[in-house]
Formats: sequence, structure tokens, C-alpha cells
Amino acid sequence: MLERIFLHQKQFALKLRGESLDVRIEALEALEKSIELHKQDIIDALKKDFQKPEAETLLSEIYPVLKEITYAKKNLSRWAKGRRVPTPLTLFGSKSYIVPEARGVCLLIAPWNYPFQLAFSPLVSAIASGNCAIMKPSEQTRHTSSIIKKITTEAFHPDHVFVAEGGPETTQELLSFAFDHIFFTGSTRVGKIVMTAAAKNLASVTLELGGKSPTIVDATANLAEAAEKIAWAKFINAGQTCVAPDYLFVHESVQHNFKKHLIAALEKFYGKSAEQRKQSPDFARMISFNHSQRLKDLIDEAVSKNAKVFFGGESQPEEHYCGPTLIEGVDPHSLIMQEEIFGPILPVMTFKEISEVIHFINERPKPLALYCYTHSQMNMEKIEKETSSGGLVYNDSVIHFANPHLPFGGVNHSGMGSYHGKHGFLEFSHQKAVLKQSFLGKLLRVMYPPYTEFKMTALKNLIRFRL
Repeated sequence: MLERIFLHQKQFALKLRGESLDVRIEALEALEKSIELHKQDIIDALKKDFQKPEAETLLSEIYPVLKEITYAKKNLSRWAKGRRVPTPLTLFGSKSYIVPEARGVCLLIAPWNYPFQLAFSPLVSAIASGNCAIMKPSEQTRHTSSIIKKITTEAFHPDHVFVAEGGPETTQELLSFAFDHIFFTGSTRVGKIVMTAAAKNLASVTLELGGKSPTIVDATANLAEAAEKIAWAKFINAGQTCVAPDYLFVHESVQHNFKKHLIAALEKFYGKSAEQRKQSPDFARMISFNHSQRLKDLIDEAVSKNAKVFFGGESQPEEHYCGPTLIEGVDPHSLIMQEEIFGPILPVMTFKEISEVIHFINERPKPLALYCYTHSQMNMEKIEKETSSGGLVYNDSVIHFANPHLPFGGVNHSGMGSYHGKHGFLEFSHQKAVLKQSFLGKLLRVMYPPYTEFKMTALKNLIRFRL
């Protein structure tokens, strides 16, 4: 069945090439209408999957997709317009253009942590660029997967967009097809598998991966403000966010005060006692028992190597619960500092000189995001010039994801390619080179054989004067 859908989409993609932009706009509007109609169903599905608070679903799942649709509809005619580029003197008489064209049929593999938003945001870019798509939502969020299927079925013909539900075997089958482009969001480990499969068909890929995103708080930072922003960015969605702060470096001169502010922020957000935090309607659960157990194991292993939990630490894997946790004194070689945490645990370390932090970051794979809380222009310049990351944010965390004018993506281990807004349109488009020759093109015959003395002189002058 999946192969039949894929082959039908290959044919439909060819038809779409001849359609006007109005067809793309209508498709985006149909998607927008269906999402609006099922807003409460989306909220309910995410609540069932991992008790995601309604406010977080609205803020981090529904709003970004609707905003992406609105932005694409508003700017599509400008993005899709071919642009004239200069033509060298040697091609005198001709005109040159770059025309964006659809890649064709795309495979979109979505993760479980933001299962709605990270399924539909790439789809918006794919549709705006004139592609067909097969979406593969995560089997771990089955209720959200079901509503994704329902919304997509209402908004699109399966020859245009189709949702393939199922487990790893479904993903493996899809990866065997010769897609024109594959967009994957998930772990670095699986990203390598996807890229290997894509290479067999020479499909282009976008890999939105993760990694350990560092956060720096220096002595010049506004500590209370930084603590609140970091607490929100780290513990929203119970820390199951690819761009969440993964570990924290605080200048030793302010570490005591900062820790007090960080604890105060967490108590304000989720409750003063462990029981209050567990009962908080504003704190999500882990996606599965296995993920919960993994987080407990990370804490236990760190503590066995002399780390100290100074806030939280409560964990009940059987209830898919891990409370907001702050831990210090971690061994850099412990698992909690080697693996992406992807949960509500924040290791806090100290530093004396900014160069120490830069060295620590550069010894490890390039992160998806880097956050720095500082009012030191010198520190900003050093971090910007001496580190590499997918994104860099000063005096805040995570919010760069919400700017459609900025490309969102990683580098090396944290990803490949980028999207959002125009960057998403370009990611799902091929930039086709077009040259239109005029009757003056016959002047180029001067370069055809036989190569007379006159032609050789002209050629040498061409090189001499770089014409």
C-alpha cells in the first residue's frame, strides 16, 4: 500500500509543477482550517500521550504551525518568484535567472517530543514549495498521531499528502523508496541511519537533530532574570526539547546567588514541595517508562561519582515521572555529561574564565543551540567567534526558534540544513539555474574550432583581462 501511495505521489508531483501558486495557497488554507477545527482534539491528544499542559500545547504545538502557515501564505508569491542574476560579458546577449522548483515527493519523519508541531511545520514548508509528502509521525504518541492523520485526511488528497502510521518497520519500508527529499527530526543516532538510507537513492536530506546545548551565566548577568528564563526553557515539556539547555556553566563569583534564584523560579513555576511539583498541572510527564528509567539511571550514576542533587531528584519511572532536578559536582565523564539528557535534569557547573567554557564546548560535538547570559561585550565577541553551534542566543533561551526570519537547524552532529519561513521554502526547493540566450549568442562562435591565431589571441586576452 505504501509503495502504491508513493508512486501515485510521484505522478501527482509532476502535475503540481504546472499548477499556479493558488493551488498551494488553497492547500495551506485547508490545513489551517482543519487545525482550527480540531484544536481541542489536539490538546486532548497531547494530554493523553504525556500529560502535556494545555498552555504548552497552545504555545509550542498549535501556535507555531498556524503562524508558519500565515507567514508562508503572505510571502509565498515573493519566495517563488525567479530572480535575475548578472551574466558575464563572455555571455553577452543572454539573460540568467534562478528559479525555485519543487523537489518532488518528500518524506517527513517526526519525533515524539513535539509530535504535532514537528510534523506539521516541515509540511507547511513542503507544501509551500509545491511538493507532495508522506508523513511518518511517532508511534510513541499514538493519540497525537491519530489526530495528525485525521487533520491531514480532511485537508489533502492522499496523492498530495499522506500519513503513514506504524512503528520502526514502517519507517524502514519508507526509507527504501526513492524519495526526492527526506526531512528527519530526532536523535543523532537515527539521523545517521536516515542519511545512510538516503544515500542509496541520492536523496537530499534535512536532519534536525539535537545534542547537548550549553548555557553560560557570567558575573555580569541579571541573575534573577536569567534563572527564570533558564528554568522555563529547560523544564517546559518536562525537558523533552531538542533546544533545551542541557548543562549550565555559572561564574564562580555568582554561583551561590544564582542557585537561590534558580530554585526560587522552579518553586514558583511548579511548587515548593516534591508532592506539589508532582501534582502540578503545568508539568508534563515522560513519554515512556524506558525514558523515565533512563533519566533515573543518569541521576544515580552521577551521584555514584560524587555529584550532588541540590533540588528535586524525585523519580517514579512506573508513573512516567521525573521531577525538576538540579545537580552539581558532576564528573565530566559521567553519562549525564556524555548523552543528551532530554529530560528535566540540569547539571550546574562553575567556571573562572570564559576561555575554560569555550574550551569545554569546543572539545565536544557542535551543539544545536548555545545560550549565554551576559552584559559583557568582550564575552559575547569571544563566544560568537570561538564557538560553533546551530543557533546562538544572548540573554534568553529557546526563543530563536520562534523567529521565522532566522534559519533553524544544527551543524554536524546537531543537524544538517535548516528551515522556518523562507529558509524552509528554500530547503524544500531546488534552485534551478536558467540561462536564456538571444540572437547575439552567435557571437560565441568566435570560440568554436578551428582555433585560428585570431581566436587564440582573443582567448588569451579573455584570460589576461578576466573578462
